[in-house]
Amino acid sequence: MDDVWERVDLIKVGIPVLNQDNVSKLIFTTRFLEVCGKMEAQEKIEVKCLRKDEAWELFEKKVGEETLDSHPDTRGLAQQVAAKCGGLPLALITIGRAMACKKMPQDWKYAIEVLQKFPHKLARMDQQVYSLLKFSYDSLPTDTMRSCLLYCSLYPEDYKIGVIWLIEYWFCEGFLDEFDNISRARMQGYSIINFLCNACLLERCEDAIFVKMHDVIRDMALWIARECEAPEKKFLVRERVKLNTTYDVENWKGVRMSLSYSEIEVLRGTPRCPNLQTLFLNENNLMMISDGLFQFMRNLRVLSLYANFSLCELPKGISNLVSLECLNLSHTGIMELPIELNRLSKLKVLNLHETLQLQKIPRQFICKFSALQVFGMSVLFDICEDLVDEDNVLNGDHEGLIEELKCLQHLNELNIEIRSVVALESLLSCHNLRRCTERLFLRDLSKRKVLDILSLTHMEHLESLIIRFCESMEEIVIRKIEKAPYFHTLKRVSLCSCNNLRDITWLILAPKLTHLYVVFCSRMEEIISDKVTDVVGIPNPSPFANLEELDLRDLPELKSIYRDALSFPCLRKIKVFNCSKLENLPLNLDSRNQISIEGYQEWWEKIQWKDEATRKCFLPSFKCAEWWKEVEFQSEYGRYLNCFFW
Repeated sequence: MDDVWERVDLIKVGIPVLNQDNVSKLIFTTRFLEVCGKMEAQEKIEVKCLRKDEAWELFEKKVGEETLDSHPDTRGLAQQVAAKCGGLPLALITIGRAMACKKMPQDWKYAIEVLQKFPHKLARMDQQVYSLLKFSYDSLPTDTMRSCLLYCSLYPEDYKIGVIWLIEYWFCEGFLDEFDNISRARMQGYSIINFLCNACLLERCEDAIFVKMHDVIRDMALWIARECEAPEKKFLVRERVKLNTTYDVENWKGVRMSLSYSEIEVLRGTPRCPNLQTLFLNENNLMMISDGLFQFMRNLRVLSLYANFSLCELPKGISNLVSLECLNLSHTGIMELPIELNRLSKLKVLNLHETLQLQKIPRQFICKFSALQVFGMSVLFDICEDLVDEDNVLNGDHEGLIEELKCLQHLNELNIEIRSVVALESLLSCHNLRRCTERLFLRDLSKRKVLDILSLTHMEHLESLIIRFCESMEEIVIRKIEKAPYFHTLKRVSLCSCNNLRDITWLILAPKLTHLYVVFCSRMEEIISDKVTDVVGIPNPSPFANLEELDLRDLPELKSIYRDALSFPCLRKIKVFNCSKLENLPLNLDSRNQISIEGYQEWWEKIQWKDEATRKCFLPSFKCAEWWKEVEFQSEYGRYLNCFFW
């Protein structure tokens, strides 16, 4: 049965009951995973897109050898065209047939250009491919889901979309209208993402906090937004385009726009965009935005300037964005938050993560965002004592900032960097701030040698913890306790450049931990040490029951992860680099399913196994890494943490 969209009563159709007696089998195809459940499928097989070699083989058949051999350049150009189809057979067949008689290289170059900019114009893709895929779009049960799907097309091809930010954008756009509270709206957002993934309209990445949109699905979504939606719902998407350093914006039209991943340095003009609700200006080379740019954008709800490292100041005209609910300034060079931002009375989400040059936030500034529900900030700039400004909450150890955050009555999610024990104690003293802290970044902590980790268990919704550059920290204590106060919500932990720490045994208190990253800790000897037995209240400790990914890098003294072998029922990936003394992995035969182990061949050959059977069992799991991948990781580590933890 092909293309099943809803449950089919097999008895009514005339198909006998499937059982061992009649030795019958029913195979059906569907685009919706939930149909498999309704049909009580005993086995579900995901039909993935074709691999690169398989896709080329299919495309090659449809084009024909005569055309491919007609010119020395044709085959190479044809491979580029095939790659644009993303392994989707329907697109490969349609475009392959359309190009079967194109024997001039110019035709193929034109096809590549059209596929890049206007894919619906090539080979009647709109009628033969998009119209068929649109059935899945039309079959989504609500307009909300359809709007959420189209929104994903604002991101570039092959882009890993951060789920946390995506849901915030949906919330501020008004899509998640079941709730006016971001914490509750996230539940609706995750439900929508799961549905879209199960409908094969989005793809889950290896890391659950990212999703991707297949290139052809994205092209279809842009085609729908451009051709099928009402004029007031149009999209304008331009990315990775070589533009002049000064970009004229007078012709901007649409309700959602993405002008990202290009080389724009200056934005000038005063566009009239009365319907514009989302504007992405991510990852350009922006240095200046004219004061008039935002003058006629009074309905703008979402503005993202993410990763414009050279953008040092915001235009005063940003005060015109009176409807703005989400402002993402992460990874910009902003040095000061202008007082004009206080006019944005509807602001619900403010993201200041990794604002490397941020030096000043005026006093009585943050507390005036009375509608703010999500606040995230981590900065790297240390205020020089000679430049102390009394009108700056970033002076000293950021206690002034914590005091202002206490005034925000509607704050639901706090993602913040703490640099001193004083600021941490101030944060912990406020019940509302403890309750809403989800991602905590501890940096330096004023030369503190010992951290009492149990003080953080009062953060009842803490999901991610980063401890970085705490060079003086020698121990994270857990001490003897009558009853273990677990970190019931903690899922992700990263330690970086804590060069006096020798173990992180406290992780035994995090039973829900899914991702652990430990890097650049030169004295780390054990992950969980033998002193775990001193922790009263944890009978028969079995750590890492939910761990999915373990990443250990540049730990020259590391000798042990855990004393005993563990089953690791959820573990999918282990990465070990530059940990020369680690010669044992706590794996047993129960933990062999679907584990990928990545490292250098020299390290792998030194691993000591319990027995030969265990060694042979894990041989297929090992993937030898190239040195350049480690260099690539080190250069991208900060950006990865940004997406993963913030």
